[in-house]
Amino acid sequence: MAKMGKKYSDSVKLLEKNKMYDPAEALALVCQTSKAKFDETIELHVRLGVDSRHADQQVRGAVVLPNGTGKTVRTLVFAKGDKADAAKAAGADYVGAEDMVAKIQQENWFDFDVVIASPDMMGIIGRLGKVLGPKGLMPNPKAGTVTPDVARAVTEAKAGKIEYRLDKTNIIHCPIGKASFGADKLQENFDTLMGAIIKARPAAAKGQYIKSCVLASTMGPGIKINQAKLG
Repeated sequence: MAKMGKKYSDSVKLLEKNKMYDPAEALALVCQTSKAKFDETIELHVRLGVDSRHADQQVRGAVVLPNGTGKTVRTLVFAKGDKADAAKAAGADYVGAEDMVAKIQQENWFDFDVVIASPDMMGIIGRLGKVLGPKGLMPNPKAGTVTPDVARAVTEAKAGKIEYRLDKTNIIHCPIGKASFGADKLQENFDTLMGAIIKARPAAAKGQYIKSCVLASTMGPGIKINQAKLG
């Protein structure tokens, strides 16, 4: 068994074993357990009572966190003409079409965090499915990254828009900010994301929807939230 570091051990002592915390208490604690020298990311992990293998039980969407993520987001936009100009004006880091496809294919270039595309570009972006897909970077209408209004998508991405979706084990993993945000701002982001996940409950989902909910900082222990308090 790996030996825990002193800071991690000290953080664990702040938690009561097997206790399920109210969201506000958990958010205050996750800030206290963030003891690294860098500004740790606070992540939310939600296990849902659905089966991601079935199309009618997928949970996926995107939401703009009111206080952002604390991360500088680099955007790549596939667009031409007026849409390309609008994307540049909105602050897109990279804008192009076939030239960007070639750069990714030939140079193995991935210096971006979000890919946005106008609908007419999806034909050429399809060539990148095998490289963008596994990295979670493929544009998708449900996430709002395939849209005629690429300028708005860029603005939202820069403002802290995040995508939530199930992994193969039916868990959603999302950042909700940085430890430096403090509990109040993290609470606003938490409420926004959880509200979106709850609203996205598939009609085909039966029984308990939220199975478990855990908060954790990058280097800190997981803090279990009482899912009964989540609505």
